[in-house]
Amino acid sequence: MDNNFTNLSSLELDEEDSLVLEETVAINDNNCRNHPSSSSNTSPSSAAATTATNISSINFQQPSTTNNATIPSIMDDINNHRIDPSPLISSSQQVGGDGDNSTQYTDDLTSYESYSEQELTQKPNNNANNNSNEDDDNNPHTTLTPPSWHDTLFHPFSTTKQFFQELSTFFSWEFLSWMAIQQCFISGGVFALVMSLGLPLFKELGIDASRQQLYMTMIFAPWAMKPFIGVASDLFPIRGYNKRYFAVYSILIGLVGCCVLLGLYQSGSAEAAKAAGPEAVQNFADWIVICFTAVSYEAATLDILGEGKYSELMRKYPESGSSIISFKFGWSLLGSIITQSFVGPMSDAGYFHILFWIALMLSVTPFYPTLAGWIPEKKRTKDEPGMTKLCSGCLFDKGSFQDKKTPFLIITACGLAAPIMAAVTTYASLGVGLAVSGFLLVGFTVATYFIFPPTFFKVFLSIILSYCSNVSISSGLSYFYTADATCLPDGPNFDYTYYITITGIVGSVVNFAGVVLYQNFLSGWRFRSALIFTIVIGALAPMIDLIIVMRWNLKIGIPDKVFFLFGNAIFENLVGILQSIPFSSIFAKIAPPGMESAVFAYTVGIANFCGMVSNLLGSGVLKWSGMSTVGDDCNFDSLPNLIVIFSILIPTLVGIPATFLIPNVLQTENMIDWEKEQWYVKGDELQSEEDIQNSNAADDNDRDDGDSRIESHLL
Repeated sequence: MDNNFTNLSSLELDEEDSLVLEETVAINDNNCRNHPSSSSNTSPSSAAATTATNISSINFQQPSTTNNATIPSIMDDINNHRIDPSPLISSSQQVGGDGDNSTQYTDDLTSYESYSEQELTQKPNNNANNNSNEDDDNNPHTTLTPPSWHDTLFHPFSTTKQFFQELSTFFSWEFLSWMAIQQCFISGGVFALVMSLGLPLFKELGIDASRQQLYMTMIFAPWAMKPFIGVASDLFPIRGYNKRYFAVYSILIGLVGCCVLLGLYQSGSAEAAKAAGPEAVQNFADWIVICFTAVSYEAATLDILGEGKYSELMRKYPESGSSIISFKFGWSLLGSIITQSFVGPMSDAGYFHILFWIALMLSVTPFYPTLAGWIPEKKRTKDEPGMTKLCSGCLFDKGSFQDKKTPFLIITACGLAAPIMAAVTTYASLGVGLAVSGFLLVGFTVATYFIFPPTFFKVFLSIILSYCSNVSISSGLSYFYTADATCLPDGPNFDYTYYITITGIVGSVVNFAGVVLYQNFLSGWRFRSALIFTIVIGALAPMIDLIIVMRWNLKIGIPDKVFFLFGNAIFENLVGILQSIPFSSIFAKIAPPGMESAVFAYTVGIANFCGMVSNLLGSGVLKWSGMSTVGDDCNFDSLPNLIVIFSILIPTLVGIPATFLIPNVLQTENMIDWEKEQWYVKGDELQSEEDIQNSNAADDNDRDDGDSRIESHLL
């Protein structure tokens, strides 16, 4: 101890160096106090390295007048980085900023010297190593060692492991497991199976491309019901949970749909319906559509409940970026690859009944994880403010509904409009359905303008323009590619094994690669730049279809299957996934606090509603173009013009200007500052900055009652 005091009294710094040291300690103090991750995410080694760099930059002078001793050898140890300077951090945090400066740096140096003496006592044999390291550091010709073959070979595995480790810091493993099961077996499994069966099943019944696209729009309608599902789950907790039992009931509905399919579709059912006449065929097809819609409802409900939960976490942890979106798409694509591997061959063989059994087994897979509570949420009680009891096991969040009644009503109307519009268009009149859908879009746009902040409205308008501009003629193309030699003698004449399975697997693998590419190269871009890039690339993909339809590939000696596989199946799928990821991230980032599930469902529902409108427009275009897609005398003469106009020109001319409505922010940044907006807070209800901070602090304390990584349901 006496030796320490002697060494300390012998240390002299001139006035300028004292100021430098004081500023360095203050900076370290501020960094430790203000850095958002200083208590959990910053390792001691990184903090030590930062402090050591600051300390080594101080110019210690020779003593001048007061003391005669020289600087002790401990400074050499500091400069050689043998000493962990973390005691300086703890010491500086304990020293007040307004106290005596000499006392502050004196205490810091005392801590250094005490720690160094202990270090030198415990590690007396490190001098040689330190001298060697010092020689290497001072050598200007020192070069970095290139990675070994082992590191290069296992780099994809190490980066994947790091990705999952980083993902688990924001999302619990139970929730990630539930997301993986839901995306792999439901979205990428049973729903992908149903959507893949739409082409061979309805085509076997003799239904043309325009009508088939209407049926597929109807089957897709539950995905546009997401706003209604989101509001219902927010306002009506069942047995205390907002999401759990809504998910369970949707699984049961999907199981009922599969069971009815198994009883309805037996061997020879399609032939019997065709023999009975057009009316019997339409009735048979209507029942298939209803059952497929039930399966689609299960997939859509589970999807929106998962999206609502991760949107909360993405708003709380914006630094997570698009990682959860990549995780979601990755598992969905894996399920899609597995599903498509058997749908094509079994469709060619006519084994639809076996496919319905597979759909039944896939539908039940998320039942136990959902019932076990793998979706993290806080249980609600009737004792909460504003909560009322409707009936046994069902609560109503009347307080939240009264606080934001208008947004809830608009969002609910959006969710209910989609199935009504799809039913009217499919079973009444296409023209009436399109007119109604246009009126609804204008109404939702006007309501959004008056209810939500300007930034939200601009993003909302961009979503509408981008999705509506992609008029779908996919059924016309599918019928062209799979037309037999009787319908189209000089056509590609693809079978379902090739068109659904082979190209589907290749497309899914490409989509999976697209997720990896986006995560590694585009996730650091700004939203606007990423969207413009994908739109421009997306305009090139339909040119593959145009070349095949015009038969130009045969003129240069490339067979249809080769050109389609290495063109459309790869390029178009890659573009599709690259466009989907940034939009999915945007949907999550514009969801406001307190209404994450509902508003996220609103934006996703509007996007799906616009997708339905584009399908209806495409169905009308196919019908009014005069194309004949079934029978013995098919006519696809107008298909090239439709590709140029509706797949290339309109999406580009409308989509690129629409991206300028989106804030030009990084994907790791929040898109809307909801606290600054003071959204949906009226007149005398406006909060001061201090009230907001106090409210946020209270919310943080409440969230600590559950999983600290999971934000509790805010409604």
